[in-house]
This record gives sequence, C-alpha cells and structure tokens, in this order.
Amino acid sequence: MSARFTDEDEGKPVVNADGEKVGIVKSVEGGTAYVDPDPNVADTFKSAMGWGDSGEDTYALKESNVEAITDREIQVRRL
Repeated sequence: MSARFTDEDEGKPVVNADGEKVGIVKSVEGGTAYVDPDPNVADTFKSAMGWGDSGEDTYALKESNVEAITDREIQVRRL
C-alpha cells in the first residue's frame, strides 16, 4: 500500500503490527504525517522506524512503514 496522508489523519493513533499504540499523528504537512511517539515505545522500535533520539517532539512517518490507513487508526508494518 502506498500511504496517502491527509488532514483527516491528524489525531489518529498509530499502532504497530500487534495493535499496540505507538503514537499519535500530530500534524500532516505536505502529505507527510508527523507522529508524537508514545513515551513507553521501545527505543528499538523507534530506531526501526527511523525515529532517532534527537529529542524532537514529532517524527515523520515514512510511507514505506505503513501497512494500512483506516478511519480510526494508522497501522505500521511489522518491522
């Protein structure tokens, strides 16, 4: 699937392949979703997503990491 983020995705939870919440979409800018990661998300997951420990509040969600976008959530692929 090729993810296409829209303003309607703002506020949606982002869940991993096991259905666990890993963050929330804070904004969509220029077709890119920016996620505020859950503070309890493991560093290994953040690293696999390309979300370094730069101390930023939000991180870009790569379209290649998205499995599905539904009306209720954004599901990421198993990493």
